[in-house]
Amino acid sequence: MQIEDQTYQNNTHQTTSSVEQESEDKRSDRSFDDIADHFAKKVYGGLKGDIRLAVLRRDIFEYAEDMSKTLERPLRILDVGAGLAQIAIELAALGHTVAINDISANMLDKAKASIACQDTLDNTTWHACAYQKLEDKLAINKMDKFDLILCHALLEWLAEPSDIMRFFDRHLTDCGALSLCFYNPASFVYRNLIMGNFNLLENPDYKADNKKSLTPNYPVAKVEVESWLQQHEYQTVLESGLRVFHDYAPLKRGGHNNPEDVIRMELRYSNQEPFKHMGRYLHILARRL
Repeated sequence: MQIEDQTYQNNTHQTTSSVEQESEDKRSDRSFDDIADHFAKKVYGGLKGDIRLAVLRRDIFEYAEDMSKTLERPLRILDVGAGLAQIAIELAALGHTVAINDISANMLDKAKASIACQDTLDNTTWHACAYQKLEDKLAINKMDKFDLILCHALLEWLAEPSDIMRFFDRHLTDCGALSLCFYNPASFVYRNLIMGNFNLLENPDYKADNKKSLTPNYPVAKVEVESWLQQHEYQTVLESGLRVFHDYAPLKRGGHNNPEDVIRMELRYSNQEPFKHMGRYLHILARRL
């Protein structure tokens, strides 16, 4: 196992206190360091997390396997803003070389604790820092460019989300792939329409309490992400929606009472028009041209 001891134990990552001090005209990148337990339970403690991982596994693993066969070697993979890093850890277990990054050391501690096979740690490096500080750490560890970069549920928590595209450009190989998963702001509107929360939608000053809430106040629309990909010369390979119906059913009945059936139907409709656009999160896998 390779660990940056000083950086990992004594990193100078942002804390939530910096978020608490932000103003409307000065945002900062969000860390979940102080609510790591809440994050793990809320995001991955139930069926919502199972659906999310099922869709991402389907989208990513087959593509990674095909890429690895074409290159005739294991892939070099980077997970930026990894959180609990489930997908990255599973890819490492398949033999790929994986670098895992998050601004929160507590989140990475939880990710490491979840690893069942210790052999997985042998081809995994860990970097607890903001992604903007990751470049120097990758150089220290002599990491080459990456064949696949994962960036899941990070864009909506960055102060300047479009800036990360330049980071991808520098660290992705020619014809490498970028896996972007991000919160869908249209789903927020649609769900509150269904729930009858019209007063919330009519309040232009409404903001979730992001000291505890995992609903981002500054999500990035799909059309904007697509414009970034086009400007930076990426070609979309596939698109999926994560939780295209589960969250919109306030009354759970029939098949909703069977988690396996819910996941099966979510997978079926997650990449079909028009349902994929209704996902609470959207996943775009894009290839660099």
